[in-house]
Amino acid sequence: MTRRRLFASLCGLVFLVNLARIIFAPLVDVFIARFSVGEATVGLIVTLAWVGSATPRLPTGLLLTRVPRHHVVLVSGTILTVASAFAATATTVRHLMVGAFLMGIASGVYFVSANPFLSELYPDRVGRVMGIHGAASQVAAVVAAPFVVLTLLVDWRLSLWAIAAGAALVTIHTWIAARRTDLPNAGREDRNFVAGALSEWRLIVTALAIVGATSFVWQGVFNFYELYMQSKGLSKGASGMMLTVVFAAGIPAFYFGGDLADRLRPVPYLLGVVGAFAASLLALTAIEGLVALIAMSAVVGFVIHALFPATDTYLLDTLPDSTRGSAYAVFSSSWMLAQALGSYVLGVFIEGGYAYDQVFGTAALFLGASVVVLALLDRTGRLPG
Repeated sequence: MTRRRLFASLCGLVFLVNLARIIFAPLVDVFIARFSVGEATVGLIVTLAWVGSATPRLPTGLLLTRVPRHHVVLVSGTILTVASAFAATATTVRHLMVGAFLMGIASGVYFVSANPFLSELYPDRVGRVMGIHGAASQVAAVVAAPFVVLTLLVDWRLSLWAIAAGAALVTIHTWIAARRTDLPNAGREDRNFVAGALSEWRLIVTALAIVGATSFVWQGVFNFYELYMQSKGLSKGASGMMLTVVFAAGIPAFYFGGDLADRLRPVPYLLGVVGAFAASLLALTAIEGLVALIAMSAVVGFVIHALFPATDTYLLDTLPDSTRGSAYAVFSSSWMLAQALGSYVLGVFIEGGYAYDQVFGTAALFLGASVVVLALLDRTGRLPG
């Protein structure tokens, strides 16, 4: 029972740390009006939240070799509480940028420490636990925009104050639940960050080879999804609804994707998910009409979000206790960097005169070809796991 309460607390905390990364996007118009700045400046605020999420991942991995996992999780909740309150008091753009960056840091610290912790807390059900945990995180992506709309009835700062208050309460509850829980000691063997990461380089490289390009493409797809739908003739309102469909499909995808990751061989399953995403993306470029686009958006959203718990399960269930935290931190940092430029590269191609369908179709074919190559390597026993 105590482990369930701790897990419930972590699901609440992951909802808040992911909401902290997403909350700035629905506030873009508000920031432009309140601070009298342009789109580029506001875009930098949004970007800084994600840069902040990537920045602490390697240092956190090093910290995990010295400090228990749950202590670092509590630190992330504390950072989120302070950073959200700091951002809520912003009177200048620079102040707000610092707050966004710090809120992003909280999420980076959380994911690198909490995911290994959860895999050790439930070693026999890693996929299912990662799926439920990921679904809680995905709920934040679905509710962020309507949550902001509600808080704007009072003041835009209310959304940030709510995150700060929620983070404080959930962090305290997590601390109490952790004190009452018989915690695993698997992480105590992970004490050499560099040696641990280097010893698992084949697994890290394999995981990046399977999912790195896919997440790179996905970053471009979802950040330009509304504009892509508008290019297919949909209104601005309908295009926004399509993005909501994509994110909403991710909630069951996390749950079922994690559950399947426990039941199936990891590498073939991951390659199957990547192949399904490539096929659905290619199909999306070939269809028109509102009903067809809604259906295919749901398929794309479900498939791509099933990839994330499957990836975490592959790493965390395969890595031994002695290297899990170190190697996962290196993978997580590298994975974040691999996908970070996806939107920029897509923007370059679109500004260069290429159509969305042309770019997405080419990316889908490339992903399909990579699946074939990696599947052949797996059949010959050259891929770990």
